[in-house]
Amino acid sequence: MPEGPEIRRAADRLHEQLAGRRLESVWFAFPELAAEADSLVGREVTAVDSWGKALLTRFDDGRVLYSHNQLYGVWKLHDAEREPDTERSLRVRLTAEGRSASLYSASDVSLWPAERLAEHPFLSRLGPDLLTHGVTPELAVARLSEPRFVRRRLGGLLLDQAPFAGIGNYLRSEILFFAGLPPTARVVDLSDERLEGLARTILAVTRQAYDQAGTTNRNDWVIKARRQGESPRLCRFAVFERDGRPCHACGTPIERRMVASRRLYLCPTCQGVWPIVR
Repeated sequence: MPEGPEIRRAADRLHEQLAGRRLESVWFAFPELAAEADSLVGREVTAVDSWGKALLTRFDDGRVLYSHNQLYGVWKLHDAEREPDTERSLRVRLTAEGRSASLYSASDVSLWPAERLAEHPFLSRLGPDLLTHGVTPELAVARLSEPRFVRRRLGGLLLDQAPFAGIGNYLRSEILFFAGLPPTARVVDLSDERLEGLARTILAVTRQAYDQAGTTNRNDWVIKARRQGESPRLCRFAVFERDGRPCHACGTPIERRMVASRRLYLCPTCQGVWPIVR
């Protein structure tokens, strides 16, 4: 399942395809949306952004098209005259000034007034998006320090979309490794310095994954791993899916564990000994 950085990159591609252009045709497979299609013709797409794993296509009349790809959905970008080569089921098609964006195989699509997005049953449960909502280290520290989060173990908390939207399984492992923390640590256990470091790591690792198309590893470690013949996928990560291989930092074999019902990878040396200050 793609995580926040991948969804934001998809939003960027949709934005480039449609933003600043007026819709020439709109088609929905869903009856409740089909009645709204004609009312969107002539409207300008002002932006496409993301919130967690949801895409938000914004129109100049204040409405927003919410879509969630779930497991199988995919947006395809194409010229209006050129049908994509796919056997998937078409769910949404937006065409603006000769450019089309077609959503296939997704079932979670709805149209909302922008001022009511916070009432959406999925979005209302999400924290701020790490790539869209301007989260700063100070805001991240404040978010993690909320009473409802401080006593939860980080291994489960980071996957919960309530503190921040967009962190999934590979980001969780990579964030904890670069923060030097085990999944059993809690916010309440951390010194102010360690908490600030965690907040900065959350933002930095997520931003790098966005900037580098899913790569979270250090560049020098990537180069070394490639020279040693590791696969391109494994080179992308510091610990994720590297169980049994030596830690880039210390050489200890990376371990795989099940944490919050999901696989997590860690270095027992780099993340195993740390001071509890509070």
